[in-house]
Amino acid sequence: MEIKEIQNKSEWENFLLECKDKTFLQSWSWGNFQQSMGNRIWRLGVYDQEELISLCLITLIGARRGKYLLVQHGPTLIQDTKIKGRSLAKLNKARDEGKALSEHQNDNVKFKILETFLFQIKEIAKKEKCSFVRIAPLLEKNKENEEIFYSLGFTNSPMHASAYEATWKLDITSSEEELLRGMRKTTRYLIKQAQKNIDIKISQRWDMQDIDVFYKIHQEVVKIQKFTPFSLEYLKNEFSSFLSDKQASIFFGEYKGEVIAAAFVIFWSNIGFYHHAALLPEYHKIPIAYLLQWEAIREAKKRNCLLYDFWGYVNPKENPGHPWAGPTLFKMGFGGKSYQYLKTLDLPLSKKYWLINFFEKIRKTKRGL
Repeated sequence: MEIKEIQNKSEWENFLLECKDKTFLQSWSWGNFQQSMGNRIWRLGVYDQEELISLCLITLIGARRGKYLLVQHGPTLIQDTKIKGRSLAKLNKARDEGKALSEHQNDNVKFKILETFLFQIKEIAKKEKCSFVRIAPLLEKNKENEEIFYSLGFTNSPMHASAYEATWKLDITSSEEELLRGMRKTTRYLIKQAQKNIDIKISQRWDMQDIDVFYKIHQEVVKIQKFTPFSLEYLKNEFSSFLSDKQASIFFGEYKGEVIAAAFVIFWSNIGFYHHAALLPEYHKIPIAYLLQWEAIREAKKRNCLLYDFWGYVNPKENPGHPWAGPTLFKMGFGGKSYQYLKTLDLPLSKKYWLINFFEKIRKTKRGL
């Protein structure tokens, strides 16, 4: 087994098309986005007998508190627990350092692949003088997966590497009629009410200038909810990076000719992602957000997506005071189910990391997360 840097977009994207657990944070376009924000990236793949079996997008983040390497929702594996039909005879040769493995670990393909990536990641971190590595793996939250990372030296991170350690997904392979029947009764009713309202209009747009409109609405929400928003530059660069492959759309909801709601949706690798959204607070009683979401789901079906990912979830019963509790109840009304993944993990590489860890814990407490 060997690790190589991948230069071919088709090879990268075709591999991800076969993977079950994935998000656009490992896509080729997301790498382009990171570069547009001035961040250096590495696209690495693990090969066994010249066949790609896992890949990983790594980003160098130059934060004020110190540089670190970020891996969001990777490494991505062709399967979660094992890779059938693959020869792993060369794997141990790629492991030049690390602790002795138990018999169980030695047979665990995920462990071996992660260890192979980690050796190269540590080399990059050393050259770039990074204080730590932060990873948000898209692996099921269970004891086995947690132990893999702990055994490799990782510790729980005080911060999220993305707003996505749990999410709500909807299988959209059914007909529109079946999807509507699977919704909460109230959600279905509000969609139909919005459809009947002649003052409500939903449109889908692809113009870069539409990001300015989205941003303006988003800023009004920020004033009320008091959270740290993405910058206009961030949103424009993200939209531009996915727009080149026709993978992004902005959905606008108008009420009496005024845009009062918007959703930034990414369509990638047979999945629709509800990534950013905004609704002017004074219009919460208008059911426009329900119709806006339904039209985005319908567009995902038109694009032959299999899933619609609502991007982010907290259990409203367990965390009723969490800032995401209300939006989660809204998402749950459309049907679907929750998916729980490992929490963000850090690999300390210097003593400076523990100062950063302390600072981020305080920051997280102040944000109420």
